[in-house]
Amino acid sequence: MGAEQTAIRAAQPDYDVLIVGAGISGIGMAAHMQMLCPDRSYAIVERRDQIGGTWDLFRYPGVRSDSDMHTLGFVFEPWKHEKSIADGPAILEYLNRIADERDIRRHIRFGRKVLSADFDSAAAQWVVTLESEDGQRSRMTARWLYLGSGYYDYDNPHEAEFPGRDDFKGEIVHPQFWPENFDYAGKRVVVIGSGATAVTIVPSMARTAAHVTMLQRTPTWYATRPAKDGLANFLRKILPEDLAYRITRFKNVRLQNYFYKRARTRPDKVRAFLTKRLKALLGDKYDAKAFTPPYNPWEQRLCLVPDADLFEAIKAGKASVVTDRIERFDATGILLKSGQHLDADVIVTATGLKMVMAGKIAISVDGVPVDFAERYYYKGVMFSNLPNLAAVFGYLNASWTLRADINARYICDVLNAMKAKGADIAVPRLAPNHGLDEDNIYDFSSGYIERARHLLPKSASDMRWRLNQDYVRDVAWMREDPIEDGVLQLDHARPAVAGTGPHKEHVRAAQ
Repeated sequence: MGAEQTAIRAAQPDYDVLIVGAGISGIGMAAHMQMLCPDRSYAIVERRDQIGGTWDLFRYPGVRSDSDMHTLGFVFEPWKHEKSIADGPAILEYLNRIADERDIRRHIRFGRKVLSADFDSAAAQWVVTLESEDGQRSRMTARWLYLGSGYYDYDNPHEAEFPGRDDFKGEIVHPQFWPENFDYAGKRVVVIGSGATAVTIVPSMARTAAHVTMLQRTPTWYATRPAKDGLANFLRKILPEDLAYRITRFKNVRLQNYFYKRARTRPDKVRAFLTKRLKALLGDKYDAKAFTPPYNPWEQRLCLVPDADLFEAIKAGKASVVTDRIERFDATGILLKSGQHLDADVIVTATGLKMVMAGKIAISVDGVPVDFAERYYYKGVMFSNLPNLAAVFGYLNASWTLRADINARYICDVLNAMKAKGADIAVPRLAPNHGLDEDNIYDFSSGYIERARHLLPKSASDMRWRLNQDYVRDVAWMREDPIEDGVLQLDHARPAVAGTGPHKEHVRAAQ
């Protein structure tokens, strides 16, 4: 080894892996590293003051999972609560327990926001700039960067523009920034939206509000299921905890996969099934206009209604659904295009999320900015020609954690393969004349996806170059396909050539 190469090797990073975010994705990666790569160092940087990510941010009434906890829970840690559809506090308790029992918490640096990350090819490490809550900046270096920062903007939700907003004399609240101890008892509430957040808030607020109206522009398809999984709770009584969890997880994954594929191949059958179920639940309160979307099931994410609580609130007269467009806000409520007026003391704007890539971190390679929209996904975890970087973007048609588990295990396998080979860099190589076809895996008409499509990485029909949407296939394929598959290259750090600036091979590949 020459003197220059020795100097590079001597420049050891602070950590082998820097994990961004202490939510489900970040905690999952840390746990996997401790199980599969115990000799590698890691740290987690989290901009908030505590664990939880999404589940710490959202504090609106009734906040809960929209996936069952036997699939939203980790593959390695059984969900032990009686309720399978869990509320936010129960999910936070689960994450905090894992962090404490597995000694993950001491690795977390709270109150650290990642501003930028630049990959230094000559040193084979990321140089990461952070900012603390008091505005002080610092730097960390790591061989790998693992983005568990989610897919939406924590600072700026999607806030639709409503004429006359300033004229309203009541209170306007967005679910992403719910006021602490907000009192809406006995008040008339209008919730704008019909997605998962609105469907959660309406029945919860209806328990104490005078009345809650869900104002929707377009209806949504709903599925109902008990909040408690009877089979799961029975199995836990007669089998070891881990075995009962694995059986329930297998059952739920397969049922969800079957139902999604059935919706795609026989949408007419699924439409009829869901409509029949709604009519049975609502009886004379069923309104075809309010509950017949203009699209097929799973062309947007199906909304889960545990214990049919939304429909129970409607039948009890505590809640109602209005399908119309907004003309304007006025002093006492909302005037609709039809001329109808909704009186309100409180308006909740559940108008959706704003998607971002890489947690709004400025990512670059040797000083060259990275545009993720020009990259292809690699195995749903890395990106074309980007070294030593992984990210979690959960399934659109299943639980987020299913993808987080796959990605964490895969990167641990890559780390172990790199160690065995003595490699410093892992990069999925894609030639400029790759000839890949683009495949729209974001085949959903949901507003938050449509608004962010220009930011999102590309996918191809080739399994290696896509964010695939079939967990059952993915989990088997990711295990079977070799790490060194002819695409992922494991290599050594190489110094910059004198007079050429940064390591040009990586710079050119990144463009």
